[in-house]
Amino acid sequence: MDSVDVIVVGAGVVGLAIAAELSKHFNDVLLVDKNKAIGEETSSRNSEVVHAGIYYPSESLKAQLSVKGKQLLYHYCQRRNIPYKKLGKLLVGHSNEDESKLKQLQQQALQNGVTDLYWLSQHQIQKSSPLLKANYALCSPSTGIIDSHSYMLSLVAELEDNRGLLALQTEFIHAEQSTTGFNVKFSSQDETYSLQSRYLINSAGLHSAKVADNIIGLAKSDVPKISLCRGHYFSYQGVSPFKQLIYPIPQAHGLGIHATLDLAGQLKFGPDTEFVDAIEYQVSDKLIDKFLPAIQQYFPAINADRLQPAYSGIRPKLVTPDNRTSFQDFVIQDASVHQMPGLINLHGIESPGLTASLAIAELVSKKIIAAY
Repeated sequence: MDSVDVIVVGAGVVGLAIAAELSKHFNDVLLVDKNKAIGEETSSRNSEVVHAGIYYPSESLKAQLSVKGKQLLYHYCQRRNIPYKKLGKLLVGHSNEDESKLKQLQQQALQNGVTDLYWLSQHQIQKSSPLLKANYALCSPSTGIIDSHSYMLSLVAELEDNRGLLALQTEFIHAEQSTTGFNVKFSSQDETYSLQSRYLINSAGLHSAKVADNIIGLAKSDVPKISLCRGHYFSYQGVSPFKQLIYPIPQAHGLGIHATLDLAGQLKFGPDTEFVDAIEYQVSDKLIDKFLPAIQQYFPAINADRLQPAYSGIRPKLVTPDNRTSFQDFVIQDASVHQMPGLINLHGIESPGLTASLAIAELVSKKIIAAY
């Protein structure tokens, strides 16, 4: 049986970052994905926002890896000429309760090491965004946007420059522990084949639980339930009234229907949250009845005729529709959890996964090298 040093399952942005990082340390890194192109699912269907690391509990992986990942990602973009802009974002509120929540967010940000947030006065709000309705605005200047596709292509180039291999249209079937690592079986274009790998990384995003279920010997109790949470986006035709990203008070399963810009200046709104049973990406015109009142809270002059359905994305949530209050962190399992040396399972890698991707890759690499 042919062998490699590392197999990474899932060529989304996190799997790409992990494979690129590990290719610096190992000669034979194989990255596989069942789709025809890299990042076809969650990684290409999001807001492309580089988050500051404001919202998450300080001890959580989301907080630590977002704050570290933001710095790594901006440096990477500069070094590799990846298009990005530090536009900044405004977290806005209207009531006294909203002001209190924004103050709590500012305190949480400080605890997370995000020290650059500042308040805008009413005059500053009106001067920067005349059409924005907000009584309170907290600015995060280090929040930005990135060309995520260029970033992912750069990670592929790094992997291949380091003699790693990307195999698309290659689906993981199962893996079984061996004396030297794992025997891994794949299906590719109606043929099956097996490889021996010393290390196995499950970074399959929406499908991480399915991959884990097919690792022979892995306890079912170590496989969390993944819920599919779809978020829809609407584009706004014409010149954007905003130069920064606009975020309302966070909601139960997301950051609310916010306003973001792409690198060309196109304004879009979203995402909302809808738990679904299957991976489908349709965006119904009827959703405008949900989007419009949410947007009008901070942009009352919006012209509904300029809102157009754009796209949707699906996030792998570790919470369910019935459990709307419990914070769920990234899950990165190694042998200390599942007692299978050489295996790392990543579950629930949703937002801020893009921001945290390089920091996640560093963490996974350290775990692998420590066990080497």
